[in-house]
Amino acid sequence: MGRTRTKKGSSKPQEQPGQQAASKPPPSTASLLEKAQELIVQCDYELALKFVRRVLQQDPKNAEAKEILGVCLLETGEIEEAKEAFLALLPPNPDAPSTPPPSAHLYLAQLSDEDPRQALQHYQAAVNILQSQIKGKDRAEDDSTKDDLELRNSVVRALIGQVEIWMDPSYDLCDAPEAESTCENLLMAALDIYPGNPEALQALASVRLSQQRPDDAKQCLEQAWNSIKDLDLDDPTLPPIPSRLALVRLFLELALYTPALLVLHGIMSSDDQDVEAWYLEGWCFYLMSEQAQENGGSLDDLTWQELARDSRDCLETCQVLHRNQEHPDKPLLEHVAELIGKLDSLGIKPSPVDAGDEGGDGEEDWESDDGSIDGDGDVDMQ
Repeated sequence: MGRTRTKKGSSKPQEQPGQQAASKPPPSTASLLEKAQELIVQCDYELALKFVRRVLQQDPKNAEAKEILGVCLLETGEIEEAKEAFLALLPPNPDAPSTPPPSAHLYLAQLSDEDPRQALQHYQAAVNILQSQIKGKDRAEDDSTKDDLELRNSVVRALIGQVEIWMDPSYDLCDAPEAESTCENLLMAALDIYPGNPEALQALASVRLSQQRPDDAKQCLEQAWNSIKDLDLDDPTLPPIPSRLALVRLFLELALYTPALLVLHGIMSSDDQDVEAWYLEGWCFYLMSEQAQENGGSLDDLTWQELARDSRDCLETCQVLHRNQEHPDKPLLEHVAELIGKLDSLGIKPSPVDAGDEGGDGEEDWESDDGSIDGDGDVDMQ
């Protein structure tokens, strides 16, 4: 066997370790920002922070990066640092953009819990910027209906944010003589810029309740409900879950149980782990059970015992989810325990676990395949 022939050396010098990486251009600002946004969608805020900080090393004045930085800091509990990031986008900071992003004002408004008047100023500043953007689109005859609706919706939410501050009993503003007229004017402005907006109508219903005008409140809620009841769950015009939960609370306050259950059904179709949704459904069935007892023992062909049982099933599920998620709302849990205690004193026990149910936890027994609220036909909301 012959000797192994020695390979000739290449005329091209071999690359040293790291040389190829060093010659590769660094990622662009746009790609880093895109990656940070993707991570935020995935709720990986810690990793998103690393990407956005790389952007700010390359471009310290990048406004989008500063806003993302503020969002990530807020989500990771660094409240003061988040405030500083958002303030860096506003005058008199010399590096602030010529037109500050309205979102910076909106975030700062929500972070100004200790100073309601400062929060009002931030909300109004956001409204002014957004309205200027809407006028600019109108002058440009921009036919992007989706973008226009998003801008108008943002204005509405900023105006509602001001109403909520004026109505908050923890602030002295609610006792001011101008509080009622101010809320009225803010909501009229919201409905003027976005007629029929369900969140504005919902806020107006809340004001009407505070004015002891339940019939007018019902009328507002009816309009709000009619505008959203046929929307698909992925429709961008559907109000967010916190807003729909607030709508349910108003329905319950006015004893409008059927639309309350329908709204909750939609919420749970999107998130069946929502603690407040389970609480409100249990509370709704409890109130219906009380009404059934007052009506001679039944309501809509359901006995008060059936309604009470459904209430307990929901409340028991709420307790489990509250504990597993370490949910921060302690008063909610206390009310759940109080209601369960009352149901227990009435002899109402949880539904037995269906032996044929492979899941074995009994939590989904209430929902049937056809979308009714209770699988055994207790409350069919179709």
